[in-house]
Amino acid sequence: MDTLSTMTDEELVVLYAGGNNEAFDRLLERHQQVLYAYILYTVRNKNLADDFFQETFCKAITTIRQGRYTESGRFRSWLMRIAHNLMIDYFRQKKIENTVSNDDYELDLWNNSALCEDTVEVEMVRTQVLSDVKKLVGYLPVPQRDVLEMRYYKDLSFKEIADTTGVSVNTALGRMRYAILNMRKMAEAHNMILTMD
Repeated sequence: MDTLSTMTDEELVVLYAGGNNEAFDRLLERHQQVLYAYILYTVRNKNLADDFFQETFCKAITTIRQGRYTESGRFRSWLMRIAHNLMIDYFRQKKIENTVSNDDYELDLWNNSALCEDTVEVEMVRTQVLSDVKKLVGYLPVPQRDVLEMRYYKDLSFKEIADTTGVSVNTALGRMRYAILNMRKMAEAHNMILTMD
C-alpha cells in the first residue's frame, strides 16, 4: 500500500522538506486540479494560467525547501494565496506599464472580486450562507452528515472517509451525493440561496 496517499498535507510537506521528492509529487497530484481551475477562472487565459500555475508551485517549492512554510493544516489555502498574490502583482505591474486594457478581457480585472479583498457586503453574504449551510447539515441523517463533514471540514479523501466509517468508497460517495441532494431540497423548500455569486 502507498503510505504517502494516507498522509496529511502537513506530513507530506515535512517529508518533502527532508528531501523526499515523491511527497511533493503527491501534494501536486492532490491540489493541482483545484488550483489550476481557480487560476484559469480568474485570468481567463490558458497560457497565462499555465505560467501562474508553474510559478505558484515553484514558489511553494522554494518556501518549503528553505524551511519557511508555517501554514499548519492549511496547505491548499496557502497555495491559493500564493497564486492570488502572483496574479495581483502581475496585473498591478501591467497597469503601471499601461500595457493592459480591460477591453482585452471578458471581465473587469480591477473590479474582479477574485483579485481583491472582499467587501463588507460579500462578507455578510458569506456569513449568512455559511450559517444556512450549517443549519441544513444539522438536519441530515447522521451517516450523510458525517461524510459531508469529513470531506468539507476535515478535507479527507473518499478513501479516508471509507476507512474511517468502515464502508466502501462507493457507499461514502453515495452518502455524499444524497447529502448534497437533500441539502438542495431543504434549501429550496425554505427559499435559501446557498451561493455567494
